[in-house]
Amino acid sequence: MFLRLALGATFLAAVSDRFGMWGPPGSPNVAWGNLERFASYAATLNPWAPAALIPAIVWIVTIAETGFGCALILGLATRWSAFSSGVLLLLFALGMTVGTGVKSGLNASVFSACAAAFALATRPADPWTVDARRARK
Repeated sequence: MFLRLALGATFLAAVSDRFGMWGPPGSPNVAWGNLERFASYAATLNPWAPAALIPAIVWIVTIAETGFGCALILGLATRWSAFSSGVLLLLFALGMTVGTGVKSGLNASVFSACAAAFALATRPADPWTVDARRARK
């Protein structure tokens, strides 16, 4: 349960940062502070992508992270959400390695979070999930 909640909260915290909910850019512990700064970072992680594609990448990732975060916290489609989260985190880890170097991915614990998501996908469902509640009916 802790793993599921931690991964879900991490996704939602990152999305919140993009919308300035943790404070403006430059504030302590704020990675981006707004969507424009996140878009610039996304362009760094995706050097293969034309500039016109970056806004789509930003919104796809933001929607995916919001959905995965909520699904993991609720325990909704947990295995699928965990596996899909692992794939997304693996893509982030690869992008960080290519765009900013392997150390940035290690510093951000993206590789650990990726491994945790894949591990969660292999675990039996815990009883405090929407999945478990549906199975009992």
